[in-house]
Amino acid sequence: MDNKLSIIAPIYNEETLISVSLPEIFDLAINKEVIIIDDGSSDKTPEILRELKNKYEFTLITQTKNKGKGAAVRRGLEEAKGDYFIICDADLEYDPRDIVFLFSKTKDLPNKTAIYGSRFKGRFNFSFHYLVNLFLTLLTNLLFRSHLTDMETCFKLIPSDALEKIKLSGQRFEIEPEITAQLLKRGYGIIEFPISYKRRGYIDGKKISAKDGLLALKTLFLERIKN
Repeated sequence: MDNKLSIIAPIYNEETLISVSLPEIFDLAINKEVIIIDDGSSDKTPEILRELKNKYEFTLITQTKNKGKGAAVRRGLEEAKGDYFIICDADLEYDPRDIVFLFSKTKDLPNKTAIYGSRFKGRFNFSFHYLVNLFLTLLTNLLFRSHLTDMETCFKLIPSDALEKIKLSGQRFEIEPEITAQLLKRGYGIIEFPISYKRRGYIDGKKISAKDGLLALKTLFLERIKN
């Protein structure tokens, strides 16, 4: 039987996008389950999700209070039943069609190997956010002896049995470096493939902040000294 992919989609106040972004995920022609976590949205997101539930098959988890991306992802993973899982934000920065490409690479994949979609492999972008990502990725490589080009990528396709070995506690965006650091510490290999990316600005609803960059930095150092 073909492997099954669990797609975890945390959502917070995305009323202007999810009518477009989520169907692109639902329509992916792969063996999958989609788990949507509404992380305490206060706009029309809950109403739109209920409407989509009448048209598409997916698991909907509602959190009454906003707890952060990391907490939403961890809640979604509690329901995941696939052989692999991937996080997919519903903000149109990433192209869901790249998930199909990444998932195709799981065939004959060595044990203890994850697949990352890199936004920067083979390309350069001298924006502030690119430089921050570059710094955090280089620090990850230094601390954990890896050779990554995009540690912070959302598209991390990971064997679900890794959840037995990594213990996630991140509440916000620090869950990204936490996942990578723990995979590397537990001896997992990470293979990168280039993906497309269209960054949105804060005026469009982007939520990550400078605070999250500092938290990512702290997380990497804490993971380095933890067992």
